[in-house]
Amino acid sequence: MRVTRKSRLQIRAQNWSFVILFLVTIGLLAWLSTRYVYRADWTYGHRNSLSPASVQLLRTLKNPLRFTAFVSDNQPLRDAIRRFVDKYRQVKPNTRLSFVNPETNPQETRSQGITADGELVISYQGRTQKVTQINEVNVSNAIEGIARAADRYVVFLSGDGERDPLGQHNFDLGDFGKQLQDKGFKIETLNLAATPTIPTNTAVLVIAGPQANLLPGVVNIIGGYVKRGGNLLWLGDPGPLYGLEPLAQGLGITFDKGTIVDPDSQLYGITNPSVILVAKYEPYNAITRDFNTATLFAGATAIETSATGGWQAQAFLKSLPHSWLATGKLQGEIKYDPKHGDKPGPLAIGVSLTREVKTAADDKNKTSESNQKSVEQRVVVTGDGDFLSNAYLNNGGNLVLGLNILNWLSHDDSFININPESAPDRTLTLSHTDQALISLGFLFALPLLLIVTGLLIWARRRRA
Repeated sequence: MRVTRKSRLQIRAQNWSFVILFLVTIGLLAWLSTRYVYRADWTYGHRNSLSPASVQLLRTLKNPLRFTAFVSDNQPLRDAIRRFVDKYRQVKPNTRLSFVNPETNPQETRSQGITADGELVISYQGRTQKVTQINEVNVSNAIEGIARAADRYVVFLSGDGERDPLGQHNFDLGDFGKQLQDKGFKIETLNLAATPTIPTNTAVLVIAGPQANLLPGVVNIIGGYVKRGGNLLWLGDPGPLYGLEPLAQGLGITFDKGTIVDPDSQLYGITNPSVILVAKYEPYNAITRDFNTATLFAGATAIETSATGGWQAQAFLKSLPHSWLATGKLQGEIKYDPKHGDKPGPLAIGVSLTREVKTAADDKNKTSESNQKSVEQRVVVTGDGDFLSNAYLNNGGNLVLGLNILNWLSHDDSFININPESAPDRTLTLSHTDQALISLGFLFALPLLLIVTGLLIWARRRRA
């Protein structure tokens, strides 16, 4: 190609056109970046984003959410809190954040019970919750607690050897009770022999494995509570019912005599055959819908149901097909023996019961017939109470299953399966040997390698 003055002008014009178009494109992209935002979290475990459980929780909130951070003139801490709250604002745009300086606002600081710099107060619909350690688990649990429409009182029966909801023994439910409190439930214990009345604000009554015969009057009070439409969680165990036979009869349930065993549990490293896994759940039950984590049950018995009293029953927990109900002693080699009453699996371990009941409406000026509303009464009966005990709560999905049961019983269906997970472990632990090898590598091996490589390149060039 012959280079002329005209061709040089054309090439120069093309170059300038390219530069101008490139700058215009960059400017348009910069302008679009002020209008639209795209974020992507490529970190391991998406630790810079909210978990799906927290996202699900925020989507259930209709009203604005407010964060108030009590921070002194500590700009790095304020920036860290602002970045943390931004993760919630991305999902719920009407989230607000404000800062209060404890040094200049001591009265408001005292009224909120603030004791340390950096504490957070979360407000929703006039209810507040203070968070001392700011992380997703604590903050999302606090939001779930204040998001409940009203106080949910979970009343545990006591006085007859039941599991203590705040106890620390292996068989107690202290860890589970603490989780319920973190989720916004109010925990109470009730000895009906001393106080023969179940409070009217009871959201769920819990019978957690009594170890002594209940008085007939106590059983009548429980039966009256159920008859009036109260929600009930009955954590049963193999063995006697300790006077609760009338309650079982009214619910149309029967506890089989024996303990469920599963030899396949040995495949998962479980040596005790009475400790069984539940890995498959009823997909059409609200408690276990979208729940697919294996749960562990120790010393469970089977439950049979019969339609009575208007109840609709559904088994939402079942043992695996290779399990069976052993009616003999669990000693030595355990074999399935139908001649002695053993029953083959799968067997029902947990049953949910529902029925429609009539309760008084809020408007007392209406006629007696119209002054009633229909509500769904809910009851859950399990053949094992150990799965929520301190010894087994953290195995598999036991905790999430227990929270799902309580949320369902208290008619907080929107909170089912909401359980924010802790951030993955990002710490790197090295032994003294590993640390020494890494140090020697950087101090001696790597510099020596560079020197040898340089000498080889120098020698090759010199021969050339």
